[in-house]
Amino acid sequence: MATNDSKPTGPTGLKFALRALRGRNYRLFFAGQGISLIGTWMQRIAVNWLVYRMTGSPFLLGMTTFCSQLPIFIAAPFAGEVADRIDRRRIMVATQVFSLVQALALAALTLTGRIEVWHVMALSVMLGVINGFDVPTRQSFVIEMVDRREDLGNAIALNSVMFNGARLIGPSVAGLLIATMGEGVCFLVNGLSYIAVIGSLLAMRLARRPAAAAPGPGFARLAEGFAYAWASAPIRSILAVLALTSLMGMPYVVLLPIVAKDILHGGAHTLGFLTGATGVGAIAGALYLASRKSVVGLVPVIALAGGAFGLALAAFSFSRWFWLSAPVLVLVGFTMMIQMASCNTVLQTITADEKRGRVMSMYAMAFMGTAPFGSLLAGALAARIGTPITLLLSGAACVIGAGWFAARMPAMRRAIRPIYLAKGIPI
Repeated sequence: MATNDSKPTGPTGLKFALRALRGRNYRLFFAGQGISLIGTWMQRIAVNWLVYRMTGSPFLLGMTTFCSQLPIFIAAPFAGEVADRIDRRRIMVATQVFSLVQALALAALTLTGRIEVWHVMALSVMLGVINGFDVPTRQSFVIEMVDRREDLGNAIALNSVMFNGARLIGPSVAGLLIATMGEGVCFLVNGLSYIAVIGSLLAMRLARRPAAAAPGPGFARLAEGFAYAWASAPIRSILAVLALTSLMGMPYVVLLPIVAKDILHGGAHTLGFLTGATGVGAIAGALYLASRKSVVGLVPVIALAGGAFGLALAAFSFSRWFWLSAPVLVLVGFTMMIQMASCNTVLQTITADEKRGRVMSMYAMAFMGTAPFGSLLAGALAARIGTPITLLLSGAACVIGAGWFAARMPAMRRAIRPIYLAKGIPI
């Protein structure tokens, strides 16, 4: 299979990189979700800072993230089955409304001075259940918003640009607001930001989705989806390496407040800049993917990016200076985004339409559902052996996972080739 997409085979430049935005529905989603995600990142930073400020405990910091992500692992398979049967837009509107309520409840408790750690934990569980339904639905909904199926990969890459643009802006704003007005204002802003995405969803004009086949029992449909994914070497391998990276690599985010405060001797603004540095790298990675002309060649990119992510994370573990840590985190964000978004793009391309919701629910389980276990593990390890060694071990695990994935690429290429040919994708 060809791996070089650098030949001038079509239009290039900014217009080509933004081609998915030609569709009205996707433009609406991009604008509304972009505003909402800034608030989401503000809340993430504020929650982590609030818990660490109140407790000073790395373990409780990891436990908070565990509470927000474990429900995704449990709820996502059921959400994927539902998303394959009913209107995905209705599910998304409902999840955004419930997210608004959760953020406002957190804001009210914090601004009135009544917030306690158990409140944060309980509301984190609520958010996890919401995201368990939102993430697989949103991922499988992308294809309904783009006007041309060949723009799907570009839309996924632009989603990553949007997500990480918010990662760049949100934490920086959160750091300033926390330092001047407290965490509660961040929660309030996040709650209000959901109005934008709800409005964009309601304003869309969508074609009627073809009626799904008569559904069988829910668990039978779940089993069918898992059997389909397991039988496919590419889907199985991509989900496995994604789960390993999320379990061992992604929890570095949970440890950033400790790095900012105890290793770099900074404050909330330091945490905001560190998270923002990751966002800069992730945006660059997403723009690279958006500029690609084809999904062809992304399988080896997954392996290379995964190995580079692990090495960058290991390098970050040795830094004791902010001006070194920030550039390394740019590389961490760049490689992380290329690996994650490439996995998403390949999965969406090779998955049958009628099973898209269930496969993307497995993507959500691998990407976000394993993260709570990693967060809990990272918090416990950091409390026992220290944050730098924990980060070093995380990076080493990601390098090993990338090597395992690379060894399976020949089998994946043989399985993907006929799918690409059937879809008319030049290889």
